[in-house]
Amino acid sequence: MKKTMIKSSLSLAITLASTQIFASGFALNEQSISGMGTGFAGRTSSVDDASIVYGNPAGMSRLKRAQATVGVAAIDASTDITDTSGRSTGSNKGDMVPFIAVPMGFYVNPVDEHWAFGFGVYAPFGLVTDYENNFQGRNFGSKSIVKVVTFQPTVSYAFNDKVSIGFGPTINRISGALESALNVSPLLGARTGDGRVQVKGDDVGYGFNAGILVQATDTTSVGLTYHSKVTYKLEGHTEVTPGAGVPSAILPGGRYDAKLNIDTPETVDFSVTQKMNDAWKLYAGATWTRWSRLEDITVQNSGITPVSRRDATQSLVGTIKEEQNWHDTWAYAVGTSYQLNKQWVLRTGLSFDQSPTNNENRSPRIPTGDRTIFSLGAGYSPTDDITIDVAYSYLQEEKVKVADANALGQSYNAKYDNSANGFGVGMTYRF
Repeated sequence: MKKTMIKSSLSLAITLASTQIFASGFALNEQSISGMGTGFAGRTSSVDDASIVYGNPAGMSRLKRAQATVGVAAIDASTDITDTSGRSTGSNKGDMVPFIAVPMGFYVNPVDEHWAFGFGVYAPFGLVTDYENNFQGRNFGSKSIVKVVTFQPTVSYAFNDKVSIGFGPTINRISGALESALNVSPLLGARTGDGRVQVKGDDVGYGFNAGILVQATDTTSVGLTYHSKVTYKLEGHTEVTPGAGVPSAILPGGRYDAKLNIDTPETVDFSVTQKMNDAWKLYAGATWTRWSRLEDITVQNSGITPVSRRDATQSLVGTIKEEQNWHDTWAYAVGTSYQLNKQWVLRTGLSFDQSPTNNENRSPRIPTGDRTIFSLGAGYSPTDDITIDVAYSYLQEEKVKVADANALGQSYNAKYDNSANGFGVGMTYRF
């Protein structure tokens, strides 16, 4: 009984990591509002404002004035859950993602004609899902809150007016809290109330971003950015609360320590910006992510915290392993911008983003598939010192299946149809 309970609860710690690295499930790219308008098609090759710190640190040397860019992106997601079945009952409303907002901020200061310094604070990953209390799949995930905040100091060097490079270390903090129902009725042969398992964990990991920007011709620029993997060594605990009617001798409440190590994958981002005339630009980009690093996730269980005299003599030290079998992915984007006049620039873009998951390992916490995103945006500059950017994106995912089962004999099967609206507003001030 205890081994079953421990494995069920520590599986949530596994999800803590896998949810974090699949933040794109409902999230849009919240690192640039101007880039959001073109679907991030020219993220590494077009320098519009200080958010280039993330897009391509080499581009900082193209900015001629010190400037700060701040913004916020909001996400309104919806889900339609159909074809449900499983060995538990409950509702499937699908209203699992609350309206959330993600802030960002960047600063760039050109030192001279060659050097520029900057830094950024942004959220590269994050997820919030919160199902209704009686959700049918609550034994596999009822609530998830995962936040990652990154600080990136950055330096850029321009060899000449054609070639520049940039580099910035990243300091990344992850924190999360996950909840699931825990019902042991199948083992007792009697109906009991739902208990609760809550997992909390956090860590700080380090990586770097590096890029190169080349002005290939007078009208064509090419950019390449490498985002390194980040290693996390999560430390946390699970808190188990038995449900009504569960004897304490069978399942005592308690607090259990857990650790896991995980590497988020490296990403290579390439794009081309083509200037057609003084007003019109075209963008095209591709991003490769090495998701195949995530073959499995292994949790080291340090043991059982004693909660009674009988339990004080018992301990359990073991390794819990869950297969993920994710695959490498590509994302593609095309976009355009049109400088309507000195004050206004209009933007649009279309992107396609593959999902690394598969039907066998997908869970209610990360029920996502391949995504198609349509974007619109605009920039307004009332003066030479200020630009205000706005953007809108509509995201539609392919329908995917969830088929989950656990050691308690419980199961949940469903088809998910996800979509989301993204809204962004930002401002750049040039000093």
